[in-house]
Amino acid sequence: MIHYKSTVWFKDIFKFHRSDTIIILWKELILIGLFTAGVTWVEIEYFPKSKVLENLGVVYSLIGFVLSLLLVFRTNTAYDRWWEGRKKWGEMVNNSRNLAIKVSSMLEDEAERKFFSRMIPNYAFAMKEHLRDGVILDELELESKEIDEIKNLDHKPSYIALQMYNRLQSVKKEGKISDIEFLSLDENLRTFSDIIGACERIKKTPIPYSYALFLKKFIFVYVTTLPLAFVTSLGYWTCAIALFVFYVLVSIEVLAEEIEDPFGTDANDLNTGSLSTTIRGNVQEILK
Repeated sequence: MIHYKSTVWFKDIFKFHRSDTIIILWKELILIGLFTAGVTWVEIEYFPKSKVLENLGVVYSLIGFVLSLLLVFRTNTAYDRWWEGRKKWGEMVNNSRNLAIKVSSMLEDEAERKFFSRMIPNYAFAMKEHLRDGVILDELELESKEIDEIKNLDHKPSYIALQMYNRLQSVKKEGKISDIEFLSLDENLRTFSDIIGACERIKKTPIPYSYALFLKKFIFVYVTTLPLAFVTSLGYWTCAIALFVFYVLVSIEVLAEEIEDPFGTDANDLNTGSLSTTIRGNVQEILK
């Protein structure tokens, strides 16, 4: 995730980052530029005074308005998914702290405190990798037996949650916590599964394919035929205008595609690694 100062904008205009759409789309921009130049040349050379083409400007203005509405819906939908993902990770941070505070106040045994100081952050790191379809175990603080048990599992966060539940059942049977205290701890621990379930829903439910495909086709047809409507009044300048319109419209679509799955490693995705590190630091400070 890119961190920046929202009050500084003029300097950022002249910066190029790997997430800039002009870097992503430069090949497509060249192809569209050549194609629209060809269409413009054909129209100027063979249809210089076509009455039908002269009247297409109004039609394209109306189509452009409809296209803008579709892109607004697309962008808002993608941002809603990004923001919901951020809220769920915020809940993860808060519930990890709350669980650690309750464990610290209810359990005085050093071994129990060390176990939860490992496992609560482990859940966050396992959740991060699970949402990225990763299998990295180096960030998890596990014992050799735990590594052997978890390495071949598909849903590693569930294993960690199960270990914490088993430990809570054990300390309850030993009389170290009461039934009421167990229910209090269960309230926070149960939210871990709710949070990862919500994140999985965001990740595995993209925008319907038919809608995404229609929008791409709509943009392509609109831009490639744009010279037909404006060559009579703008001449070869239509190529530059069509290129700019293509860049703006497709950039919005590309950015929406990037942020609709906010748990990856793209530049504008959520910094779940930093959030996991924050959880580890806070929990270990509470349970030290």
